[in-house]
Amino acid sequence: MSETLRPSTLGEILDRTVQLYRRNFWLFAGVAALPIGAMFAIGAIAAALIAAAAAAFRTTNSSSPVAIGFVAVAAAVVVMPLYIAAAVFSYAGLTEAAEKVQRGEKMTIRGVLKSVRPWFWRYLWFLILQGIVTALLPAAIAGVVIGLLMFLIPGVGAAGGVAIGFVIFLIAAGAFGVIIWRALGYSIGLPVCVVEKKPAWESLKRAWELSKGTRGRIFVMILLIIALSTAASLIAAIPFLIIVAVSTSVGNGVTNSSTAFMIAEIVRVAGDFILQVLIAPISAIALVLFYYDQRIRKEGFDIEWMMQQAGLTPPQAESELAAPAFGPGHSQPASSAAPVPDAPDISAPTAPPDTVEEL
Repeated sequence: MSETLRPSTLGEILDRTVQLYRRNFWLFAGVAALPIGAMFAIGAIAAALIAAAAAAFRTTNSSSPVAIGFVAVAAAVVVMPLYIAAAVFSYAGLTEAAEKVQRGEKMTIRGVLKSVRPWFWRYLWFLILQGIVTALLPAAIAGVVIGLLMFLIPGVGAAGGVAIGFVIFLIAAGAFGVIIWRALGYSIGLPVCVVEKKPAWESLKRAWELSKGTRGRIFVMILLIIALSTAASLIAAIPFLIIVAVSTSVGNGVTNSSTAFMIAEIVRVAGDFILQVLIAPISAIALVLFYYDQRIRKEGFDIEWMMQQAGLTPPQAESELAAPAFGPGHSQPASSAAPVPDAPDISAPTAPPDTVEEL
């Protein structure tokens, strides 16, 4: 290996993330672009259908809001499953690609997406269960408590209302903090599910234990990605504002303004698509590296991997040998165990060549 497996600092993990992304840019961009592009296309088609229905009902039917709502619900029923499928292929595909290149394997876009397909339903259930445990349950509990407190406000007077309002604020802030904390605890759950092929609930439990001691570093990494995404979004919004300002100033009438806004909106959507394609792989790669780093820190995975490479331990299943190879060209050997010579057959004793007859 070109580098030794060892515990890494946050800076080293971020540096390794940049290296893997740069060396395999088209792989990650392609894996992110196909599902994200499908998601954008599905959303655009649904919006176009709703807009067309609104225009048609506006000229022919006075009860257009009801009809438009019906069309929107029908479009959501058709579009939502496709959108969810694209999201699963996007998140799981990026994690799969990050895990493969971390091990030094050469992958293609088609190969990565194909490897996600047999495990699609497990990854889908994991993402749903992660959302329920992380956000839905704390938000639902806080919502019920806040609803009960708001029901009491009219009968407690002004001072009591202020006190209850302050309690509601504390409950909402506490629920938000719990959601953030649980999200950090389960953040490496998808790498666990993808690498070790564990069921959804077992992946969540293992991720919660494995992430202990590194959640602060993951939080800093997420903050950096959010800051990068925000800065890139602000820069990407400049062409949108320029097109709207120039077109409306030199144009005349509502028609030109509507055309300018439509062109600017297309430019904005295209910019958002490019940004998501470029930024989405960063968190996937970093979380996979955090997963391996925690295995090295907590389970001695570096020693286990070196023993496997040296042939000192018998080979295990591929899901248990998902070890990183630092640098290109370091792939997992076909067999890490040394060949064992055939043992002689000692199932039955052999008689000597000459026997002596008993007297």
